[in-house]
Amino acid sequence: MLEKNQIYEVEIIDNGYQGEGIAKIDNFPIFIQGVIKGEQVEIKILKVLSNFAYAKILKIIKPSEYRTDADCSDFPKCGGCNLRHIKYDYTLKVKKAKVENCLYKALNRKLKVNDVIGMDNPLNYRNKLQYPVGLGKDNNPVMGVYSERTHNIVPVQNCFIQNEECNKIANKIFKFIKENNISVYNEQTLKGTVRHIVIRIGVKTNEVLVTLVVNDNNFKKEKELVEYLTAKYPNIKSVVKNYNTKNTNVILGNQNEIIYGKGYIHDILGDYKFKISPLSFYQVNPIQTEILYGTAIKYVDADIAHTQKNNIALDLYCGIGTIGIFASKHFKKVYGVEIVEQAIEDAKENAKINNVENIEFYAGDVEKVLPQILENIEGKPKVVFVDPPRKGLDNKTIEILKTLKPEKIVYISCNPATLARDLKQLEEKYEIKEVQPVDMFPYTSHVECVAVLKLE
Repeated sequence: MLEKNQIYEVEIIDNGYQGEGIAKIDNFPIFIQGVIKGEQVEIKILKVLSNFAYAKILKIIKPSEYRTDADCSDFPKCGGCNLRHIKYDYTLKVKKAKVENCLYKALNRKLKVNDVIGMDNPLNYRNKLQYPVGLGKDNNPVMGVYSERTHNIVPVQNCFIQNEECNKIANKIFKFIKENNISVYNEQTLKGTVRHIVIRIGVKTNEVLVTLVVNDNNFKKEKELVEYLTAKYPNIKSVVKNYNTKNTNVILGNQNEIIYGKGYIHDILGDYKFKISPLSFYQVNPIQTEILYGTAIKYVDADIAHTQKNNIALDLYCGIGTIGIFASKHFKKVYGVEIVEQAIEDAKENAKINNVENIEFYAGDVEKVLPQILENIEGKPKVVFVDPPRKGLDNKTIEILKTLKPEKIVYISCNPATLARDLKQLEEKYEIKEVQPVDMFPYTSHVECVAVLKLE
């Protein structure tokens, strides 16, 4: 029987869903962070539960050929990247295996998964920085990233996955906060002003949007901050205060107050320009997003391109309309649905900006709005794009899709587990033609997939 603080020498037999290593002692699974399949390691048991245990590395006895020295001094304290100890090319194999395992568990059979499309340069790829601001152990202000599974802030000045300019601007804002004695949020007392610094950059336009998430209205030096920032960074096009007074893990509240500029920026994806405001959902890795969306469109074109111009498409969970606008030139009409009303306002404006006239957007729950759309359109949608949140599709939407029977469903997923669960249900009517993972978040355990389903 395993007990806490026991020491063992084990072989790592696999990497798990979050990139953690898995070992077994007497067939009892043990999860260990920071190890790679094939390694021989000495571990110390940290916690024993009924079906598995957690342990930490004491010593690497036989390292993997894929192990590398982490280039970041904050790894592994910071919870941002958890695969930084693995050579990049091998992380793509780890992610492919993750997708394969999820599909195998759900479908009870092996399904061909394409190799993960990686990045030529997997550094500084994020166009959205979100740093919590709070009090450190010494009760002084701290800005950085939450340590894994905690709300302890690890101080970070230069994150290797964030855009370099966003890093510099965040440091400049934090310096201003400290020099002007502006209070920061205390999670214990729920008092203090600044909770998060959020910075978005249009990688193609170089426009910057700064959002200060505040807990109260006591940020008194707004004008001075704007002058301080824009003098150094004239590409900052807007500064916004976002009010979040709730005791919650959600970063942004629903109320914005513009203190400089128009409250939004633009970026370019492919041939299209998109408006991005503080609450907009916009993929954080624009280089890989173009590949992701291009892959989705390519798979639609592959079979029925010659008839597409007369066809109708649905874009469900459409966000600010990126996929629908990308797809619009291939279809007679596209209908997009999204629950966030601000995103739909942005989507409508994005269609105008790009002179896309054959697309309509609707705000509301997909399962409620979709039946209304289907009642009022002429013709039957031939293709449906779905890009749901991590929880995947709800059962009602799946049933609507199975009843609607579009020729193709293109499922863009940020969670292989819920993708696999949903594909099992859709398989009653559809053949899974392709599963293409794309590495949107290098050095993390996350992987995005495009799955293509064709009506049988």
